[in-house]
Amino acid sequence: MTQAVSKTITVDEFIKKYGDNERYELIDRELIGTEPTGLDEQLIAFIGRKLNVEIDRQYPDYFIVREYWIVDYLGIGGREYIGKPKQPTITICTLNQDEYQRQLFRNEDTFVSTIFPNLQLTAKQVFESAR
Repeated sequence: MTQAVSKTITVDEFIKKYGDNERYELIDRELIGTEPTGLDEQLIAFIGRKLNVEIDRQYPDYFIVREYWIVDYLGIGGREYIGKPKQPTITICTLNQDEYQRQLFRNEDTFVSTIFPNLQLTAKQVFESAR
């Protein structure tokens, strides 16, 4: 979704004030605010809620990134990250010594998370949460 902010500014003013902020664009000297919507927003919200509960419960002072997830609900990512054939995939990358190891999850596959061992979700549950 985009919404116009009723303000015209120069390119220099835009760069100085909003240059590092991805939520604004400058189009014909008009400041435009943007927000993520649709499936992206729904998937992020669903996963975020589930992870926040687990983080608060298990790791109140957690700061090291031992694991991160890549959620490709359209199946358009590189084969290195989603495999072949391309299809909607959740890739969980887990830190092993100084390198991340990837695990791919699709359809009815239940996540295997070293950080959240009690989290019981399938890839299908995540993808269907946006419908």
